Amino acid sequence: MRHTRELDGNQEPIRPSPGRAAAPEAAARNRVAAQLASGTPVLPVVLVLIVSVIVVVGLFGGAGHTWLPLLAAGPALAATTSGPGGVLCVGLLAGVLGTMLGVRDGARGHELAAVLSALAAVTLASGLAGALRGRRERVLAAVRSVAEAAQHALLQPVPAVVGPFQVAVRYSAAAAEARIGGDLYALVPTPYGVRLIVGDVRGKGLPAVGVAALVVGVFREAAYEEPDLLAVVDRIERSLARNLRCDDFVTAVVAGHPEPDRLELVNCGHAPPLLVRGADVVPVEPALPAPPLGLRALTGETPALQTLPFADGHQLLLYTDGVTEARDRDREFYPLAERLAHHLCEEPARTLTALHDEVLKHVGGRLHDDAALLLLRKPTASTPGPGQPLPGVPRHSGTGEKSYAAKSPTGT
Repeated sequence: MRHTRELDGNQEPIRPSPGRAAAPEAAARNRVAAQLASGTPVLPVVLVLIVSVIVVVGLFGGAGHTWLPLLAAGPALAATTSGPGGVLCVGLLAGVLGTMLGVRDGARGHELAAVLSALAAVTLASGLAGALRGRRERVLAAVRSVAEAAQHALLQPVPAVVGPFQVAVRYSAAAAEARIGGDLYALVPTPYGVRLIVGDVRGKGLPAVGVAALVVGVFREAAYEEPDLLAVVDRIERSLARNLRCDDFVTAVVAGHPEPDRLELVNCGHAPPLLVRGADVVPVEPALPAPPLGLRALTGETPALQTLPFADGHQLLLYTDGVTEARDRDREFYPLAERLAHHLCEEPARTLTALHDEVLKHVGGRLHDDAALLLLRKPTASTPGPGQPLPGVPRHSGTGEKSYAAKSPTGT
């Protein structure tokens, strides 16, 4: 996509199948792409033949040999699509055609020799360029394999079902050819219930990836060891305080499911998650604003633990600002809450696929910031009838749903 790579817990995104009418055209495109990928110099050969036709036509005007130098474009173009062998074949073809056309046109010996010498020089230089290009491609392939390994180590694939929840993830890195970026997510089953984190590291590039790896590593370890969700956040804070520069920080939401029908949230300067109850989409604003991770020592403020009901049919969307701050050509932000309500369904993967594709369409095909979406859904025991509310979900919701119980880090 553009140079952004999509990652999700179910691996490949859901894509519509092409219709029968488009099948021949798609098959033709696939054949051409396969030829180019295999190194077959299709375009250079076609160019040589076109130039040959031009020379033949020029023969009738008595100056066909003046077009012979254009044959050198064949091996030069071959270096962009094939290796030294393909370049040599195209160069030999151009040389044979040039000799035949020059002799037929009655070109002088020294003129024909100059043209063929130039063609040989271009062929040798293009062959060297093709060899260097092939070497760079092999190095890039090795680097990409390392990036794939780093991606799986940092952003491990999330299964479609974790504990009592259906889960889906979509991730796109804004950096060209990147697999990972400064946004992070992790979801792990622990002795204290399912726990998850979605965060956004300040900055981009390799430094942001390093901080993201640190946060995810500490979270996975602390989530298994700490019975209290606030203690998990404290472990991450202490680790960042030792390793971050003074101007770096991480915004994050850490969530846990300690018991049935209840979720715990700790919001550290991050965008509020979206709670879905039936057809209502409600932002879960933090009861007490807290600084991002890594800045607690500067402010002295500590995050609070929020609890909210999470019954059958409820969904929770966690995301990063790469989604909500995506702008179209008119500089309008993407309305995530509104569009989430439009795309809701019982399959989180389909919901996120629709949102992700719509965000890309909104920005014109390429994101300018890393973007992550994680949707958690507690499936219903049975599907309710039309107009019937989901089990445990009120028929009407008001502004009071934005207020959830909160307790301070001391537990009061």
